[in-house]
Amino acid sequence: MQLFDTHTHLDAPQFDGDREETIARAVEAGVTRMVNIGFNRETIPTTMKLAESYDFIYAAVGWHPTDAIDMKDEDLDWIASLCAHDKVVAIGEIGLDYYWDTSPKDVQHKVFRRQIGLARELNMPIVIHNRDAHEDVVRILREEKASEVGGIMHSFSGSWETAKMCLDLGFHLSFGGPITFKNARVPKEVLAQVPLDRLLIETDSPYLTPHPYRGKRNESAHVRLVAEAAAEIKGIQLEKLAEITYANGLELFGIK
Repeated sequence: MQLFDTHTHLDAPQFDGDREETIARAVEAGVTRMVNIGFNRETIPTTMKLAESYDFIYAAVGWHPTDAIDMKDEDLDWIASLCAHDKVVAIGEIGLDYYWDTSPKDVQHKVFRRQIGLARELNMPIVIHNRDAHEDVVRILREEKASEVGGIMHSFSGSWETAKMCLDLGFHLSFGGPITFKNARVPKEVLAQVPLDRLLIETDSPYLTPHPYRGKRNESAHVRLVAEAAAEIKGIQLEKLAEITYANGLELFGIK
């Protein structure tokens, strides 16, 4: 059984003391593909270093909405140049974040639109960060014709109505630790209805740790717990869920 953690932050400082051991534990748990996310001036270089150090780790590079106010023209050019690297498989995470008040909404919208435009220009899928901004995220994805490249709604937390709009735009929906929480009614109900060919799993480690490790540091090995919960919700065997989400990840990211 092979598992694909489609969204992780293994370069985060939380792993500075045991990064190699953490990656080894993931491999031992059956995780044979991971996409690490570089989302600003600090994490893009460390993400690239990881992707170049491990043949099974790939990179997504983009500009996070909470950092939107800091993005300069040369940063967008930098992201564009990195997309030529054979280990870079997506632009992200990009999107909107109305929870953290660190970048004005108009600035977030501009940076989001520019990166969708870049993705269309380069024919790269995008990884979407959406926090408390469902309506504007979907509207901008439509207006900027993001359906031409598709991508992932990372750590999806919206309603089934929002999910349907994202599916109609050709996006995959990815789920992580919250589907293991007893009180997470909405994500479980949404996951139950997502077509299997549009489903992905992730950890977002070191964040969103699944039960029974909630409150502790998350890591990529825990994607197995996400897979187990997803398989139970979909009413299929764990091995089948792993096989389908693994194949979906390979296809979306263009990994052979």
